[in-house]
This record gives sequence, C-alpha cells and structure tokens, in this order.
Amino acid sequence: MPSTPLHPLIVHLPMALAALLPLLSAIVVLAWWRDALPRRAWALVVLLQALLFAGGLVAMNTGEADEERVEEVVPEAALEAHEEAAEVFTWSAGALLALGLLPLLLRREERARQLALVATAGSVMVLGLGYRVGSAGGELVYRHGAAAAWTAAAGELPAGEAWRGGDDDDDERGGDFD
Repeated sequence: MPSTPLHPLIVHLPMALAALLPLLSAIVVLAWWRDALPRRAWALVVLLQALLFAGGLVAMNTGEADEERVEEVVPEAALEAHEEAAEVFTWSAGALLALGLLPLLLRREERARQLALVATAGSVMVLGLGYRVGSAGGELVYRHGAAAAWTAAAGELPAGEAWRGGDDDDDERGGDFD
C-alpha cells in the first residue's frame, strides 16, 4: 500500500466546489435575471457542479479503498457515519447536476431562470451535506486517530493516538524569534 492515502488528497475538490457553488450560482443567477449575462453563463455553474459530482464519486471510491486499513484503528460506527454522509452528499450533488442542466435545456426563459434559482438554493443544501461529511471525516482523523492507520505502519505514531500537529519549535508556531 502507498505511504499516503489517496482519499484525503481527493476529497478537497468536491468540498471546495460545494463551498464555492452557492455564491457563484447566486451571482450568475442574479446577473442573468438582470440581463447582464446570457443564459449560457449558467453552463459554468453546471460544469462546476459536474466536477463536484465526479469528485464526490472518486472520493467515495478512494474512501472505500482505504476503508479496510482505517477500520483497524477507528470505531466502525464512526466510519459508517462518514460513509453514509458521503453517499448522501454525492448523490445529492448528482441530483443537483440534473436539476442544473434543465435551465440550459428549457425554451422558456422565465422557467429556466426559476429553475436556476431553485438549483442555487439546492447548492446551499449540498454545502450543508458537505459540511456533515467533512465533520464526520474530521472526527475520524482528529478524534479517533484514523491517520494512525497510515503512520503506525511506518512506526511514527502508536495505533489509536491521533496526530496533534506541530513541534516544539517556537518559530513554527509564531513564538519568540531568538
């Protein structure tokens, strides 16, 4: 197995997009509503939503690949809570992608704008679901010591002990600079 798990490297893309899409969607919808942007500008939002969904699918797959190693260190209930939250987040992002495509396909401009507004509200919901996934993942790493599944193999950290970060150098933490 590689010394660094792939899952934590992948999850940041869908999480960042989930955080950015509500604001970007709102800006595009508002500009479109005021006729400052054409309807096709909404395609940027749809493209980013597609990246979020694809990133979520890849993150789920990499999480499943890392699961066996991590479940030796963390409680199964905590791992399942993270996995279930990730599934709800990812499939909701996929449903939002389907909804987001509709404004590009409809003929009636007013109906398209209304659906884009609904999709914008949906992006806030997906952000909330992403927060749940991230919180559950943080619990795995910082409360239950999931990183120990990778570091203990290299003899860096005893199994079950969470990484606390930092070292004793004051200059690394903003202390005195002698």
